[in-house]
Amino acid sequence: MKAPVDLQSDVGEVLVSEEQIQAKVRELGARISVDYAGRELTLVSVLKGSLPFMADLMRSITVPVRIDLMEVSSYGGTSTESSGLVRILKDLSASIADEDVLLVEDIIDTGLTLNYLVRYLRGKGPASLRICTLLDKPARRLVEIPVDYTGFTIEDRFVVGYGLDFGEFYRNLRYVGVLRPEVYSTPPAIGEPEA
Repeated sequence: MKAPVDLQSDVGEVLVSEEQIQAKVRELGARISVDYAGRELTLVSVLKGSLPFMADLMRSITVPVRIDLMEVSSYGGTSTESSGLVRILKDLSASIADEDVLLVEDIIDTGLTLNYLVRYLRGKGPASLRICTLLDKPARRLVEIPVDYTGFTIEDRFVVGYGLDFGEFYRNLRYVGVLRPEVYSTPPAIGEPEA
């Protein structure tokens, strides 16, 4: 039988505190507000991980914003490695043609999924397309991605919290923490589905 998720004990260390996140979100919101002064902005969040970040970020931006959501699937055989094959599960609900668009991400890892999304969104004819990410993990980058706004650059560690998950859990933590290796390296019990 699988052990229950323990939100606090499963995290080995707090990498970015709630206070650090909120201060960085305010700083990013102020920079974005200056850069888009006198314009309207469409924020596009990639479900599900970036929802908390986008919710806080949009409240820190002082120019008029619209929001839209996309959901993509890019994970293959295991839940911790991207396959690079991207499927769009939920597309934008409105046109972004001639709009200033800011793609809001929780974390940029290999860059494969984001590279696909940037090409896909550019094909929809936005006036501009920029990227804002809470976390950047350049050690795992396979594709170069021009990131316009970065919250924190982190080392190659398995992080959860503030929208980031493992097996759909831990998203509700108010900080970003490093998941203990034994939590994600233990194979599922017989009859248990893989996370």
